[in-house]
Amino acid sequence: VVNPTSYCHLNAAVPILRLYLDEAADHRAHLRLSLPSIRSLIGALRLESDHGWERDIEVLVFLYWLAHASSYRVVSQTFDIPKNSVHDIVHRVSKAVLGILRKVICFPTGDDLEAVGAGFAQLSGSPAFSRAVGAIDGCHIRMKPPANNSHCYYNRKLFHCIQLQAITDHQGKFLDIFVGYPGSVHDARVLRNSPVYLGSLYPPPGKCILGDGGYPCLSAAICLITPYREPVQNPKHSRARNIIERAFGPLQGLRDQPCLCA
Repeated sequence: VVNPTSYCHLNAAVPILRLYLDEAADHRAHLRLSLPSIRSLIGALRLESDHGWERDIEVLVFLYWLAHASSYRVVSQTFDIPKNSVHDIVHRVSKAVLGILRKVICFPTGDDLEAVGAGFAQLSGSPAFSRAVGAIDGCHIRMKPPANNSHCYYNRKLFHCIQLQAITDHQGKFLDIFVGYPGSVHDARVLRNSPVYLGSLYPPPGKCILGDGGYPCLSAAICLITPYREPVQNPKHSRARNIIERAFGPLQGLRDQPCLCA
């Protein structure tokens, strides 16, 4: 059903929109999401305006821009719409996505929390990991450095980036994100300046999260368990924690190696 106040509708003559209208097409190659996921996002967003570009078009333009890291000019040519409109759409949809961020990325409670613990126990192969309710790691997101203090964004992998710290559950669902620190900053420092640490937000008492050797082993302000040092082997910890590295995998597909696990 087309919004009667929208005056710019889906035009099947445009290749990218014709692909979107094809139920059998694989949309992930162009938009990085499946058709059900795209429609779920469209339904979840509440955009500011109820006139002008149809909501489907605005979300598709945003996803294409994000998936290809293209200029506004390239996206404008792809969708056959003005470049200024692409700029407005990207900023408007970005704001709408941020508006639902905490509804989608949030910590589990109650029975969901117990299910997460059971999931980590299954991943590790040990019931001892039923107390684990998250895995934490960092991701380096490649960027064009600012003119001032560009050296701060140069990481040990020899490229400029900002850092994304994330916590996921046993299925790779993001429970918390913290982004913005320069690439040269150590993971442990990013953690100690993040809201989850400063506010002791997660995990709840009696539970823990799993981190790699780049983090300190902590009992306060949050409980964080890291692997034993060599020569002791701890494959169960690794099997449970690796879920977050697999969660970062789809993000790395947004561009040619834009982000690497820290």
